[in-house]
Amino acid sequence: LTRYRLKVCILERESDVAMGASGANSGIAHAGFDADTGTLKAKYNLLGAGMMPRVCEELGVKYRRNGSLVAAYTEEEEETLRILLARGAANGVQGLSILSREELFAAEPNISEAARGALYAETGGIVCPYGLTIAAVGNAMDNGADLFYDSEVTAIRSTADGFLVRSKTGEIETRFIVNAAGLFADRIAGMIGDASFQVHARKGEYILLDKSSGYYVRHTLFGCPTKRGKGILISPTVDGNLIVGPTAEEIDSKEDKATTANGLSDLIRRAGQMVKDLPLQNTITSFAGVRAFSDRHDFVIGASGVNARMIHVAGIESPGLTSAPAIAEEVVRLISLQTELKPNEDFSPYRRADSYFQSLGAAEKNRLIAENGDFGKVICRCEGITRGEIVDAVLRNPPANTTDGVKRRTRAGMGRCQGGFCQPSVAEIIAECRGIPLTDVTKCGKHSYLLEGRTK
Repeated sequence: LTRYRLKVCILERESDVAMGASGANSGIAHAGFDADTGTLKAKYNLLGAGMMPRVCEELGVKYRRNGSLVAAYTEEEEETLRILLARGAANGVQGLSILSREELFAAEPNISEAARGALYAETGGIVCPYGLTIAAVGNAMDNGADLFYDSEVTAIRSTADGFLVRSKTGEIETRFIVNAAGLFADRIAGMIGDASFQVHARKGEYILLDKSSGYYVRHTLFGCPTKRGKGILISPTVDGNLIVGPTAEEIDSKEDKATTANGLSDLIRRAGQMVKDLPLQNTITSFAGVRAFSDRHDFVIGASGVNARMIHVAGIESPGLTSAPAIAEEVVRLISLQTELKPNEDFSPYRRADSYFQSLGAAEKNRLIAENGDFGKVICRCEGITRGEIVDAVLRNPPANTTDGVKRRTRAGMGRCQGGFCQPSVAEIIAECRGIPLTDVTKCGKHSYLLEGRTK
């Protein structure tokens, strides 16, 4: 939207962006063979997959086209592969083929001996989901958008020219609303009397392994999909870790992000059926994400039937991450049907990566250290993140106000020790940059204070 001469603001419910499903997901750029032909999921998956490499390059976000494999372990699942191949062709996906058992083992030596073959999608990829979200918001802010943290919407009133939106931080008058409220999109719709869809919650638990295990599979390895989703996956991440998950549990509470003994045990059991000797001894953390799905069993994208100035972007479950760039273009189109959009001549699609020091050559590192000594001070030893990068993350758009916010931008705290050594130093840098007491710094906003007070 900031490509056009519009006044744009983002109301964020949490203390940072990417704290919901945008941050806690598998980070997969899906090829597009799984969604039912003719659905919005199929349409925007294919379009978004084609856009993703360019978008990530422009925004300085890590992306890798590593290809994906859907492995079959039974005769019935082999038939599923043929169904997926035909569906992918109908959806317009290129580069699909079925690998024999021998070809599969050559591609993935650690796969279970029970594997019989696989569907290969050469256009499948991986991306950093929270990095992409942060970069997109940062680029929007650099191009004039305003961001308001801790601004949960509490009421909306239709006016002659649009809406009056009341949030926990104030009131805003606006001509249009893009309802991209995730799990709570139906609540936002209900504020204008639109009950045309409902959003339900499905929790997925994950296990993350250390970078020493990032080699274990080369491709994104899926089990065969079921009615509840694509099943679990085992995949390298763009940062070199190995991710396993997610489970799929329909839950009543949209706030339930707790991992469970049963969920993780089930995940370990199912992953053990897919590959041989998964190196779980290298696990560094587990987490859960809650994804939204609608009662329409498809994306909900379009103008509200109650007030067309509210554009719904709801029920964006998988392949939502892949579809996001294409959905954004559709939102612009829907708004353009109701008002003239004039190009923003100062718009720039480019953004430097948040954490970049380790990617530089020795000469460039030395030059940067000479200009700013903070880049010579390593704060996170696991990931090699410098004080300069952390200061940059706190000060640039969108600002990181919490230690988790710094972690998502720089990876300080994402290594094997999970912040055990660097978190106190990161908190001190946040307090210094923001000019607040150290006791006011939180891990993830609200009441997640790191310190209770001083002992002396």
